[in-house]
This record gives sequence, structure tokens and C-alpha cells, in this order.
Amino acid sequence: MADVTLYDRDPLYIPRVAAVHDMCGYGKCSLTAAIPILSAAGCDVCPVPTALFSAHTKYEVFTFHDTTDILSGYLDAWQKEGVDLDGVYSGFLGSPDQVAIIQRLYREYPKALRLVDPVMGDAGQMYPTYTPELCEAMGALADGADVLMPNLTEASILTKRDYPGQDLDDASVTDLLDALLKLGAKNVVLKGIDHGDGKIVNYVASAETGAENKIELAHDKLPYMIHGTGDAFASALCGAVLAGKGLAESAEIAGEFVRHAMESTRHQPNFEERGVSFELNLGELTALVK
Repeated sequence: MADVTLYDRDPLYIPRVAAVHDMCGYGKCSLTAAIPILSAAGCDVCPVPTALFSAHTKYEVFTFHDTTDILSGYLDAWQKEGVDLDGVYSGFLGSPDQVAIIQRLYREYPKALRLVDPVMGDAGQMYPTYTPELCEAMGALADGADVLMPNLTEASILTKRDYPGQDLDDASVTDLLDALLKLGAKNVVLKGIDHGDGKIVNYVASAETGAENKIELAHDKLPYMIHGTGDAFASALCGAVLAGKGLAESAEIAGEFVRHAMESTRHQPNFEERGVSFELNLGELTALVK
């Protein structure tokens, strides 16, 4: 496929994005990633907090508060103030009812880009606060998404398939991308394929050109894992898209941003526990709109 540009950026204009994610006090993910990363890419970030966590669910101890009950009034206030949006970027949800909140944003801002990171799990496992009902509801956001950004676990849940493990052959990748596009997504970025060759591969496919014409983007794999990289990747991808970059170029930028941030994290105390430290690398995104 040829690269596709989803947003025509006026260099003097600051696009406004609703970031529909949880707020996590410790762990470097969701809104604590989306707000600084999108801001660095020259966006006005308007958070819609779907839950409040004391820490990332990777930790043994965390508190969780579902914010569903406050969100209708929250968006009512936006309407009364005449808030406008150029994009709706959604991620972790606190309950199945929050899908309707995002769909409300789609109705009220029909020109806004729909950027969907269907955060549900990783490594073949759902996150602790997720239920089958919430995963089923999440699937509704794939239909009409300008960009759908699942990892393999989430792609398997969305397409109702068994988790295949991280190493997929080319035919299986094409088949999975095709199934995701058939859910109604206009474009798909499939994250985190590991063939065991020292690379992490992301794939970009468009409904217009078909899964068989996918673009493959390989990045050097580092010899350690850090949580929060998926949120950092999705936020950087959205920032690059809203900087006017093509989708495949944006995925490439996001992949390299995350790799560099992981290298920065390696120098921090207890680095494998703290979450991805991207602060020293935010200039890579600011450079997109200078």
C-alpha cells in the first residue's frame, strides 16, 4: 500500500484531541503517557478519564475507581462550552458502558479522527479489570475507526480467535489484518510481532488497498521488557498522524520513539519496574511540528 495521510496539518494550528483513557498515578501509561506525548507533538490534549488507578495493573497492589457515572455530565459541560475536537483517541476503558460515551463523541464530532487503541490485554491475557462483556463492547469501536491499533492479544479478542503467540508467519499476519479490516476499520496498525530474529515488527494495512498490500516496519528488539510501551507507541503514532505525517511513517516514528525511550529507561533506578521513561525523548515528537 502507498502511505496514507489522515490529517492535513496547518503549521500554525494546534489540533485538539480528546484522550479517552484511564489516569494512572504510578506506572507511566494511559493519560500520563498520552498527555505529554501528544502535547510534545503540538496537540491540545483534553483528557476524558475512564478510570482512576493508584498504579498500573502490573503491580500486585493497586486501587481502581470506575468513572462511568461522571462522564455524561463531563461531556455535557463540553457541549455547553462549545468545545471542538479534531480527534478522539481512546484506550483503556473502565466499563462496557463507556463505549457509548466514545460513540457519543463520534456523533457530536463527526469530523474528528477516530483513533482506537483497543486496550484489553497483552501476552495472551486480559488485564485484571477487564471482563468478557467489556471486551465484547470494545469491538464496537473497530467499526469506522480511522486507525485501529491492537496488539496480538487484542487482535485475537476482537476477531474471536485463540491467541496464536507472538510469532506469526506472513500468511497468518495477512489473514489477521484482513479479519480486523472486516470489522469496519479503515486502517489497522498491528503491533508487536516477534519472529525471534531480534526484531519487533509492526504492520500497517488499509481497507482501501487490502491486507495483502500491508506495510511491514521492523525495529531492533531490546533484551528487556518494560510496561507502558504500548500506550507510548499509540500516543506517539496519534501525535505523528496529527502532525500531518502518513500513517506508515507515523508508525515508524512511534516505533523508534518507543525504542529510544526504552533505552533511556535502562539508565533509571529499578528500570524494569518503573514503566517506560520517555521524557528525555519527547523532542523527537516536537521536531515533527517545528
